[in-house]
This record gives sequence, structure tokens and C-alpha cells, in this order.
Amino acid sequence: MSEIYQSIEELAPNLPPMQAMMGLDLGTKTIGVAVSDGLRSVATPIETVKRKKFGLDAQRLIEIAKDRSICGIILGLPMNMDGSEGPRAQSTRAFARNLSALVDVPIGFWDERLSTVAAERALLEADTSRKRRSEVIDHVAASYILQGVLDRLNHMGSASK
Repeated sequence: MSEIYQSIEELAPNLPPMQAMMGLDLGTKTIGVAVSDGLRSVATPIETVKRKKFGLDAQRLIEIAKDRSICGIILGLPMNMDGSEGPRAQSTRAFARNLSALVDVPIGFWDERLSTVAAERALLEADTSRKRRSEVIDHVAASYILQGVLDRLNHMGSASK
């Protein structure tokens, strides 16, 4: 069973150096997945998992984590614009609790309030078709979530040097 951390500051000391991280954007129908490089500088969208049952969804996420030697998992936490947590945030926390029983890597959260908006904007600017946008929006949003964490970790690292 892995530990769940409420902030990146708590999570950071529990991450081994030079290993990739995974970011997840949990939707009701899909889970967007992104991974970082080993230096944790760039997040890359890799896949959208169609949600079925928790066990099947988790199995696919665990496969990705093992294949890519993931050392930590970040879940986008869908906060309300006023900073409060609604039902979707509670559902994300429940998913994290269930996933933590199946993995041996630390899990953290990142405020994802504007990640889907940013991803949609980037795809529109890239002149992506509506059909293609709907296919990739979730894993592109996951990469925005993970990139936010990577940038925060890098900032924290440079501040402590």
C-alpha cells in the first residue's frame, strides 16, 4: 500500500531521483494518462483509458506504471473555482485511496482547475479537428497536470540549492 500526500511539498522528499512520474486526469468516462521523462522536466500525453470498472482501469494504469518505471502518481484534483471540493474531488480522493492499495509508489494531488481549459486552448491553436480533440483532450489535460507538478518540483529543487 502506498502513501497519499496532500501537497507536492509533502510528496517531493518521497520521490526517488531520476525516475519518471505519471499524471492522471480522471473523467467520468475516461482517464487521461501522461508520463514524464526520467529527469522530470517534460510531461508527455500517452493514452486515454476508457473507464470500465475500477479493477480493470487500475490494472491498465499499473501496467503503464511498471512498463515506464514510474516512481510517483499525480491525480488532478478537480477543485471548485472558489477552492472548495465538490463531489468530483471526493470521487478523485476515493480513486486515489483505492489505487494506493494496489501500487507501491507515492500518490499526490494537483489542483487541475484550468488544465482542461488550457489543453482545449492548445488543441484549438493547433487547429485540431473537433473529433480529434475529443479523442486526445483527456491525456493532453493529464500532461498539463503533470507538467504543473514537474515545474513545481523543479522550482522547489532550485530554491533549495
